[in-house]
Amino acid sequence: MNKKKIFNDPVYGFISIPNDLIFDLIEHPYFQRLRRIKQLGLTHLVYPGALHTRFHHALGCMHLMNEAIEVLRSKGHKITDDEATGALIAVLLHDIGHGPFSHSLEHSIVEGINHEKLSELFMDDLNVQFKGKLTTAIAIFKDEYPKKYLHSLVSGQLDMDRLDYLKRDSFFTGVSEGVISTERIIKMLEIHDDELVVEAKGIYSIEKFLIARRLMYWQVYLHKTVVSAEMLLVSILKRAKEIAENDKPFFASPALSSFLHHNYTIKDFEKNPKLLQQFAELDDYDIMAAIKVWQKHNDDILCTLCEKLILRKLNRIDITNSPAVEGKGNRYKAKAIKLFHLKDKDVTFFVQSGTLTNSTYSKNENKINLLYRDGKLVDIATASDQHNISLLSTQVKKYFLYYPKECEDK
Repeated sequence: MNKKKIFNDPVYGFISIPNDLIFDLIEHPYFQRLRRIKQLGLTHLVYPGALHTRFHHALGCMHLMNEAIEVLRSKGHKITDDEATGALIAVLLHDIGHGPFSHSLEHSIVEGINHEKLSELFMDDLNVQFKGKLTTAIAIFKDEYPKKYLHSLVSGQLDMDRLDYLKRDSFFTGVSEGVISTERIIKMLEIHDDELVVEAKGIYSIEKFLIARRLMYWQVYLHKTVVSAEMLLVSILKRAKEIAENDKPFFASPALSSFLHHNYTIKDFEKNPKLLQQFAELDDYDIMAAIKVWQKHNDDILCTLCEKLILRKLNRIDITNSPAVEGKGNRYKAKAIKLFHLKDKDVTFFVQSGTLTNSTYSKNENKINLLYRDGKLVDIATASDQHNISLLSTQVKKYFLYYPKECEDK
């Protein structure tokens, strides 16, 4: 069978599959499942074009990793074929543990387990199926491989994951502020003392990358309507779990039903290999099919929440730089209790307050260091003459109040 396939990617053009092993991994049901998981969850309710999937993103990351490896090799760094394949597989599979709607339901279906840990479990299982051929990839993914810079290409402040999702999400949402020059950035990559760095002349491309990341977070990822939609989705799953735990008649696919009726932990996954298989059967379709049916459920709260999502009758959300006046939230809660005939304990399904935080650049983790001709390394936040670059390392905290439009003050 010819496994030297190519994909026509809308962002990069033609992407080729480097070798037979990677082709077989892409063909595996675990990876094909990513076709059915949206990259940006419910963001399409704000930006209609944002319907791309984790499958697209994973292939894009693999493509950028291949480019990065070739650039580093051209600069005299020895990267063996086994290491190259390991890095390509590590980034290809870095998101394979995502559940339905990506980050939206990260801790709703399986509480307390992030997608990175689930990705590890999937990779371990695939390593058994492929007779140890993923050993190097797993070591790179877990930062246990001697060449530390390979892990930085997979997971770091300037990794292939971030480079792809910024450019791809910008393309599909139409938000031009997220456009970055991935080709220029990759051409400027260098290795210094086993650390991934950037040649000093690439400083402006890195500045643009950091600013684009900040703008994309507040304009796309943490857009107030996206946050509202995701909070609604989380509330739906929370209510569905409550109903399932009371053993009331309930529609759900077999895989979804299992996770609604049980609160599995990481220990359950480690003890029971079949649980990972069940999780691998879950995707966006399970959730949306259930929500469509739950619109007719006899539980008024679940029914109302599901109708709101299906009909895009989303709740209001106010995002401010300071906490909302406490009386306002209490007033909306009182209105919601009366309007939707709620018990006091159930009002949080409709009215909530909390915080949103984002830090574009962290000085405490792997820094983005610029390499000058004299061998000196300088952190981008120090080297940049743009004052706002250093400010990007400060965590931004905003406050939100989430409530039904029907409760809004007239």
